[in-house]
Amino acid sequence: MSQRKPLIAANWKMYKTANEATAFVQAFAPLVKGHTRDEITLCVPFLSIPAVVAATHGTHIHVGGQNMYWQEEGAFTGETSAAMLHAAGCAHVILGHSERRQFFGETDETVNQKLHTALKHKLVPIVCVGELLAEREGGKTEEVLLRQTERSLAGLTVETARTVVIAYEPVWAIGTGKTATPELAAEAHVLIRSQVARMLGRETAEAMRILYGGSVKPDNASALLNQPEIDGALVGGASLDPNSFAKIVTYAQS
Repeated sequence: MSQRKPLIAANWKMYKTANEATAFVQAFAPLVKGHTRDEITLCVPFLSIPAVVAATHGTHIHVGGQNMYWQEEGAFTGETSAAMLHAAGCAHVILGHSERRQFFGETDETVNQKLHTALKHKLVPIVCVGELLAEREGGKTEEVLLRQTERSLAGLTVETARTVVIAYEPVWAIGTGKTATPELAAEAHVLIRSQVARMLGRETAEAMRILYGGSVKPDNASALLNQPEIDGALVGGASLDPNSFAKIVTYAQS
């Protein structure tokens, strides 16, 4: 039995104003009150962070950012620093989401720079890796996952890796309605964990949480999250509705 505490993370992407975010928390928090088996975090748009931090006060629900810049501060118009996220009340931050890679040119190397800065500022990084459909169909899934994991986590030590979370998100399953079967997802998690073991040792790899992300819904959450290799979920569209997300949280591993 794994001793890893599952993490269920909502990724709201570019949805919800501050008022809408507050209304979500008011509806969601009572549905998961007393639920301590899983760690829960809401990764929300930057402008909604203060509202969600305020709304979740007194609950066990955490708040996270969806991105950050790797520099401490400076003339970087439009960017947000790790220190700003931490000061605003964030506990987590998503790094290297496939949409960031696809639309904003992020690479394993820039994700790695962000990772080290996030750790310096006591944020729990959720580092995303995953293959494109063409890469899976071309038999390159293993190559892609091992490379992304190695480059994204470069420079970590056993001590600094302690809080790092990885999210496996097959790009072909994000927002498409397609979901990796529990078996396919578990195989990918084994590959990622094996690479972490090569880099940082088996003990560190066994302690690291690896989430699944890719069209997670209430009706498939249980099957996915009952896989012993899967330590939680990074949930997109289904996290926008409080009832839907609560079902994922409470049905997971039931």
